[in-house]
Amino acid sequence: MKKQEIYDLFKNIITNGTVLIDEPMKNHTSFKIGGPVDILVMPGSLEEVSSSIKACKENDIEYMVMGNGSNLLITDKGIRGVIIKIAENLNEVKVEDNKIIAQSGALLSVVSKMALKHSLGGLEFASGIPGSLGGAVAMNAGAYGGEMKDVISKVKCIDLDGNIVEFTNSEMNFGYRQSIVQKERLIVVEGEITLKEEDYDKINEYMKELNKKRTTKQPLHLPSAGSTFKRPEGYFAGKLIEDSGLRGLRHGDAQVSDQHCGFIVNLGNATSSDVINLIRTVQKTVKDKFGVQLETEVKIIGEQ
Repeated sequence: MKKQEIYDLFKNIITNGTVLIDEPMKNHTSFKIGGPVDILVMPGSLEEVSSSIKACKENDIEYMVMGNGSNLLITDKGIRGVIIKIAENLNEVKVEDNKIIAQSGALLSVVSKMALKHSLGGLEFASGIPGSLGGAVAMNAGAYGGEMKDVISKVKCIDLDGNIVEFTNSEMNFGYRQSIVQKERLIVVEGEITLKEEDYDKINEYMKELNKKRTTKQPLHLPSAGSTFKRPEGYFAGKLIEDSGLRGLRHGDAQVSDQHCGFIVNLGNATSSDVINLIRTVQKTVKDKFGVQLETEVKIIGEQ
């Protein structure tokens, strides 16, 4: 199908959301980098998500699903086909006793504040993670000793056929920065988080403590995709990079943060090529110096 035909197809499907053509992906990632996608679809309901998946399958249209883009590097040439974005358009959060049920577009920061408001402890670690629930569940996001697998009790997904399926915690096959979602190309649409009642002030103080650590140690004032590299077993990526003498190294406007070497940041006008070249330089240098192969945590997507 031609691009205009795909656009017209989704305009007929999406009545509560938005459909854009040739949309620059730099507007939809925390890195503020990325070329255009042919068609960007932002469904306004779970039914529209399901219908979008079915339309792609029935018409043999390449597609991918994203959240709020906090862990993505989109290439400069952009993406052919369709991106289905589930973010602020599907962000309902509700509390039932000691459980929080949140749609996948809800920001972790918002869900964490809801937990605090209801004196529910256990989600403090996620209060500063700059992502949506869906992406966090899919990659088992974590920080400061906590991971999503520690609090998730149920996950509702849409499969490749557009059907809604539900998984328990054990069925999610959570691992380090992974879950069943990637393997089976599922789309997380809702998560149930089970927490424990705790003192409000205790939760609040711990959240403040963790957020202070983040603001003083991480380059939150510049666009990035969070930690660029996975933690290699037995090491810390940031320390390996620093000990390799790479603090502040630049390729164009992409820089190894001089505040935290585990982050590559966009100084203003970085391209995807700048970031990829810098990643490769870091990987080669660390490998040559320490014999450790750094794997990227950020996902690089699009035409090369």
